[in-house]
Amino acid sequence: MVLANSSSVTEFILAGLTDQPELQLPLFLLFMGTYVITIMGNMGLIILIRMNSQLHTPMYYFLFNLSFIDLCYSSVFTPKMLMNFVLMKNIISYSGCMAQLYFFCFFVISECYVLTIMAYDRYVAICNPLLYNVIMSNQVCSWLLGGAYIMGFAGAMAHTGFMLRLSFCDANIINHYICDVLPLLQLSCTSTYINELVVFIVVGTNVTVPSITIFVSYALILSSILNISSTEGRSKAFSTCSSHIIVITLFFGSASFMYLKPSSPGSVDQGKVSTIFYTNVGPMLNPIIYSLRNKDVQVALRRTLKRRIFLRTWVGFS
Repeated sequence: MVLANSSSVTEFILAGLTDQPELQLPLFLLFMGTYVITIMGNMGLIILIRMNSQLHTPMYYFLFNLSFIDLCYSSVFTPKMLMNFVLMKNIISYSGCMAQLYFFCFFVISECYVLTIMAYDRYVAICNPLLYNVIMSNQVCSWLLGGAYIMGFAGAMAHTGFMLRLSFCDANIINHYICDVLPLLQLSCTSTYINELVVFIVVGTNVTVPSITIFVSYALILSSILNISSTEGRSKAFSTCSSHIIVITLFFGSASFMYLKPSSPGSVDQGKVSTIFYTNVGPMLNPIIYSLRNKDVQVALRRTLKRRIFLRTWVGFS
């Protein structure tokens, strides 16, 4: 599908998170700090998993992909978001806006399914530990992740493809800090009924299916945990599950609030706040929740640091 359509708009202006001048600098520093932590945390986790063979297991294979997705999709919109705080007008071309919309949808939907796969992985590990290596083989893990990225591709194509059918006549100020679906629908001078139906179907599917899968997985996990005789074992399992549940609730809850309701100017304003949680807060917290509280990662980190210190010392003496 070609980018050119009957739209007379060749560029958009991103309104940003707020138009209050006194908040521009504090928000710039806040989100710059968040972005730096996100990049360092996810990149560090990717490198750590890649360098340590003891972390080459299904659980960390999925975590590797989760960090990769967080790193990519936070980089899709954050640079333009930061520009909103320092420029009078943050302009993005029509084609650039559609590209941002596509990649944003692709990585967000892919993350939905990666989080779902991680819940299933925990179910297998806790409920079927003896068959874990058989059920979660390398081939199965690859197929699961392949399915996650295919769903991301299909959802992104649906959103972007139907958006390209719309016309944008005069209004070109996007009431958001990213080229998201609902803010763009507010600017169209043609009927958006089909687009809103696509949003409801695609988002509904990508929220409902993972949510049900996650709910069933954790219901079975909870049943299995309650049968553990060791108090320490139950406490450890509950701790692991609670961290994952917090991330899932944050991600799916904010996404549902943003998309699963009719679009209106007021809903877009409210959606800016909810979008922050799964676009900025989530990618920053994921490395902390999934790694820094994990003993295997802590051991691998200490071993890697000791190795680097030893090599530097050895090179210094040489």
